Amino acid sequence: MLVSFSVAPSGTGNADGSVHDAVAAAVRVVRESGLPHRTTSMSTEIEGEWDEVFDVVRRATDAVLPYGSRVSLVLKADIRPGYTGELDGKIDRLEAAITRQQDDARTD
Repeated sequence: MLVSFSVAPSGTGNADGSVHDAVAAAVRVVRESGLPHRTTSMSTEIEGEWDEVFDVVRRATDAVLPYGSRVSLVLKADIRPGYTGELDGKIDRLEAAITRQQDDARTD
């Protein structure tokens, strides 16, 4: 399964609203998990089996708790039994489709 999630504290007391230290704590948990992952400016994607992925999400959320009075967790999952390597596979198929469409447009 693929899970895309973002976790951030609120009530941090930071005048500028920054949450980068809390997010760094969560990303460290993800990186130390050993599971395939990718972090972007808005979320982190992680790939693995149900129990191991949700264990990492739980621990990442726990790592953010000390940084504020509450925590927001946004999660989206792609559950496709029997498939692995989809963290990159989905992007590879998307890029191939874009190239194919561009090639088709040039021949029209």
